[in-house]
Amino acid sequence: MSQKYDCLVIGAGFAGAVCARELAERGGKRVLVLERRGHIGGNAYDKLDEAGVLIHQYGPHIFHTNNARAYEYLSRFTGWRDYQHRVVANVRGALMPVPFNLTSLELAYGSEKAARLEKKLIETYGAEKKVTILELRRNDDPEIKALADYVYENVFVHYTMKQWGQTPEEIDPNTTARVPVFLSRDDRYFQDAYQGIPALGYTAVFEHMLDHPNITVELDSDAADRLCLDGGRVRLDGTPFEGTVIYTGAVDELFGCCFGRLPYRTLDFRFETHGVEWYQTHGTVNYTVSEDFTRITEFKYFSGQEIPNATTIVKEYSRAYTGKNGEIPYYAIISPENNALYQQYKALGDAVPGFHLLGRLAEYKYYNMDAIVVRALELADRLLATETL
Repeated sequence: MSQKYDCLVIGAGFAGAVCARELAERGGKRVLVLERRGHIGGNAYDKLDEAGVLIHQYGPHIFHTNNARAYEYLSRFTGWRDYQHRVVANVRGALMPVPFNLTSLELAYGSEKAARLEKKLIETYGAEKKVTILELRRNDDPEIKALADYVYENVFVHYTMKQWGQTPEEIDPNTTARVPVFLSRDDRYFQDAYQGIPALGYTAVFEHMLDHPNITVELDSDAADRLCLDGGRVRLDGTPFEGTVIYTGAVDELFGCCFGRLPYRTLDFRFETHGVEWYQTHGTVNYTVSEDFTRITEFKYFSGQEIPNATTIVKEYSRAYTGKNGEIPYYAIISPENNALYQQYKALGDAVPGFHLLGRLAEYKYYNMDAIVVRALELADRLLATETL
């Protein structure tokens, strides 16, 4: 079978699908895509649930970017629903925008004190600026320092403890220092130039992207059962494969976790359908000081569906990834030790001619959707330019 194809792509998420399309279309290469799951789209996969609501099976995905190439590339495969994401934090029952902004300031302190603080902040830092907690704490004004402490305590620290399973002492001070206060009444979570939700959903984007005569997709096909890296050579189904391989899966699992397992955080999703038109006021509500889940997402805000008597939400629970069947590694836990462990696995991959690691699992990094689209396009550019395929 391996002789039928010029390129082998492992994984049908954004990294794999973009590369497959580019190599097939621009390079005229015959591409085989192997996907372990029973569907394409990776973690961006969406589907209609029993209530007819278009849900994101693996958590909410909102496309946003300042990169014109990423936006224009995906626009080949989808139209867009103009959706501007707004998130609020539930702080002891009060809902306030995050990132914390001038609207949040008024909700937290009341109009009189907020007006005084707003004047001080804008005079010091300027309007429409994002100022970090570290910068606020360096200010000599005790009220501005107290604001930094308020944001840290009520918006950041407890949420981060739930998300990463850390105590306040374990949270990286550099991360804390970068938490912003937005001196604006722009309540959007992102200020990127391009924002939206694919008009027919994310799965439709992948269906269009992978619909090419040079691309073959095989679902329910685990590379661990079919791919072997033996002595610096690639074997597919036991037969030597001489073409290019792009691997987007977990790099430690590719090599049998021979150096130890790379640590991740995973998520448990609890979906609920309610017999009401709307469950909450915004697409996403973060629970920053209460509850054992991190946030609730309501999907009809994304899709714009009009379903009067039903809505579907999901609650997210973060915990340590163990590698057991059914668990999905979502967030790499970046540290010097973990990066060093990753480099050991990367060296094994780099030693195989024509073998390329691409994506958040293969590279042990977190990528937004737009970033991985660009990274996949750039890899395809390099491969096609050098004709090493």
